Amino acid sequence: MDSLLSYFSSLNPMTFVSQLPGNIAQGIIWGLMALGVFITFRLLNFADLTVDGSFATGGAVTAVMIINGVPAWAAALTALAAGILAGLVTGFLHTVMQIPDILSGILTQIALYSINLNIMQKANLPISYRNYDLTLSASDIPKAIVTGLVFAAAIIALMYWFFGTEMGSTIRSTGSNPDMSKAQGININTAKVLALALSNGMVALSGSLFSQYQGFADVNMGRGAIVIGLAAVIIGMVIGDAIFRKKSNFIIKLLFVVVGGILYYIAMGIVLWLKMPTDDTKLFTAVIVALFLAVPNLKEMSKNSFKRTAKKNKRLAAQGAITVDLGGSAAQEEKPAAEEKNTKKKADVKKQTTSLKKSVNDQKNVNKSVNNKKPYKKPKNKGGRH
Repeated sequence: MDSLLSYFSSLNPMTFVSQLPGNIAQGIIWGLMALGVFITFRLLNFADLTVDGSFATGGAVTAVMIINGVPAWAAALTALAAGILAGLVTGFLHTVMQIPDILSGILTQIALYSINLNIMQKANLPISYRNYDLTLSASDIPKAIVTGLVFAAAIIALMYWFFGTEMGSTIRSTGSNPDMSKAQGININTAKVLALALSNGMVALSGSLFSQYQGFADVNMGRGAIVIGLAAVIIGMVIGDAIFRKKSNFIIKLLFVVVGGILYYIAMGIVLWLKMPTDDTKLFTAVIVALFLAVPNLKEMSKNSFKRTAKKNKRLAAQGAITVDLGGSAAQEEKPAAEEKNTKKKADVKKQTTSLKKSVNDQKNVNKSVNNKKPYKKPKNKGGRH
């Protein structure tokens, strides 16, 4: 008991509050990566594991170019191009080589590990804000938050515009129903390759910003990135649907993907503030993702459960619509309103039909009597008085 009290007394809320801005800044950066995962996971319905490699590729390319005197913004654009190239490789393996989606992503991810080592020539490459002019840095967290929000707003606007175009609609159609899209003359292979390129380009851009934020690029910095991206997407989708319900449109989904990244890192901040073992961070991530994945399914199951049906029958019984006998079986006491309405409607139709038949028969009788009536003949005049 004393150890428990000492544990809670050691938790200082101000420590968590002071770390909150840093969690938000990292959450925004990872939210940008989650937007790339959103394209493949939600729109294309493609399980792309290239993310773990392309995220590190973005950081590696950025670090090498900044060290060689290239401006940070140009390095970020080059990282974007490198991520697009990685996505094209995955798309080539899947569409041309006919390798399943998961395996094609794994193959590209494994290859990128060696490529990233060759790019950096070492496992870790520092790019301190003291030596280089970076786009954002952990040394200035408010600026990092503002810069991250600007990037997020620009990317969301571009995604909203692009996926409203014919090519963007083609990608969405391919992910929704590839067979129907193919029947409509859509080249689904082209749509898949384009979506994978865009997705990994955004992931690499996020890796570029993250390497600048933390001040170094590491060959393992993308390990588990796909799990974090999925967590951000799922958390954002669940919360967005819970708030807006049927009014949740495409742009709201994009906004809440970034919000999901922020909430995920706040949750990780809470875990660290509670002094949980850092070695179990991945375990906590898996638990969070599993919970948010299960919430929509459990909610749907609760709507269609037998228990819910029993409660509905019990409520109807209390209203007098049905009665429940001592054995617990429901017996119908009177016809439901819908059945009575149908019965009355059938009776009215039958009555109208009978009346119409009677009118037709009466008209036939009149016509028959007219036809059988003998025509009047004027009598012949034979003379004489009458």
